Amino acid sequence: MKDILAVEFIERNTDSSSFTLIDVREELEYLTFNVGGENIPLGKLLREIDELDYDKEKEIIVICQRGLRSETAKRALINMGFTNVRNLIGGLLAIRKLNF
Repeated sequence: MKDILAVEFIERNTDSSSFTLIDVREELEYLTFNVGGENIPLGKLLREIDELDYDKEKEIIVICQRGLRSETAKRALINMGFTNVRNLIGGLLAIRKLNF
């Protein structure tokens, strides 16, 4: 599955029922600015990945500030058998550049 650009994410985020959104930033970062989704900091996600209760075939979009932590999360999820995981390229910074 290809990663997602900020423009496509903004268009699709109006109907977030079609995918699961996971923000892997720390809680304080999430509380400062977020676009929804579940906040699971990367460290916690990596420690508890085998306990996640998500459909392994449903699309999951992972986001962070710049796209680096979410890329790590994406790879870990794929390694655990999730088949439809996408990373937000450029992270929330890319969204903010679009004045979202």
